[in-house]
Amino acid sequence: MTFILIAAVILALIAAVYFVMTLYPAFGARASKAERAAISRSPQYQQGKFVYPFPVAGIENPRGGGLSILKDFVKGNPNSRPKTPLLPQPLLTGSIQQNRETKATWFGHSAVLLEIEGVTLFLDPMLGRTPSPFPAIGGKRYSRQLPIELADLPPIDAVLLSHDHYDHLDYGTIRQLQQKASMFIVPLGVGAHLKRWGISGERIREFDWWDEITLAGLTLTSAPARHFSGRSLLDRNTTLWCSWIIQGANAKIFFSGDSGYGPHFAEIGQKYGPFDLTLMECGQYDLRWSDIHMMPEQTVQAQIDLQGKLMIPIHWGAFTLAMHDWTDPVERVLRAAKEHGLRLATPRIGEPVHVGAETYPSSPWWR
Repeated sequence: MTFILIAAVILALIAAVYFVMTLYPAFGARASKAERAAISRSPQYQQGKFVYPFPVAGIENPRGGGLSILKDFVKGNPNSRPKTPLLPQPLLTGSIQQNRETKATWFGHSAVLLEIEGVTLFLDPMLGRTPSPFPAIGGKRYSRQLPIELADLPPIDAVLLSHDHYDHLDYGTIRQLQQKASMFIVPLGVGAHLKRWGISGERIREFDWWDEITLAGLTLTSAPARHFSGRSLLDRNTTLWCSWIIQGANAKIFFSGDSGYGPHFAEIGQKYGPFDLTLMECGQYDLRWSDIHMMPEQTVQAQIDLQGKLMIPIHWGAFTLAMHDWTDPVERVLRAAKEHGLRLATPRIGEPVHVGAETYPSSPWWR
């Protein structure tokens, strides 16, 4: 009788988890059978999963084992987040789309509002309170407000997504941008999440690595990254991840998304460099999972590989997803950039960086 009771409880828990993951919209959705058939033709798709060309040790299979990571997370780090909430620089509605100049405005973490030659793009616009399917659970954003409320944004020509992790693709944010953005440009498989959230297929474009699209005079190219994907226990690497190359008539931008260091940076640099501005991940790292998140010094080497002229470090300043001090990413990447003579912009959240300008934000505002 005891065995039957335990088995019934286990089955009930499994059923409950299954129904929550199936019915709760924030988890997204899997591609349809027809979509999966098309996805399977990708050179990156092998044995039912997307893969990077070289072995990748990540969170699920870290160097040194997962037990040490668990112990460090339990122990915690008192400096892993700011002592007081960050105050973004306000972004006025009237300052957006004033002219055809190229400028990037960082919203914290990897969210960047990019205005380039009259086109407005929102890159990985995760603007929710916490990178979790359940907003009440998880580490909160370092700032209590955004540079501008989503309702006050002007129309967006396109949202570009690098992958489907919660700190890059947020259900609540996408729902709010549904009426703001004309198009959603995403890696293979990610469109299924958006369709479940009410965005029509006509407004979604899915891309494999090296695919291109022309948008209002720009050329957008999906490029490789060394990472992984998934929003639940059952969909690991069933969608693709990528970086983005954004080319206009007078400016060329690179957006890294999430990536460990790898030979793809040199390949991108050789094919498309030099870049006027790069938006490069440099936070939430650990040696045990450096294959999927670069160490700051590797970020600088990637910048060299890409032939980047000016870099804005991203993937920091909003959430605590690793054990390092919250300011370590910017301090380390700043030090490494200085050693190599590279130009690094360090804008406050909400402070625009004008591409091609003689000056750019460089104050150590986090100290």
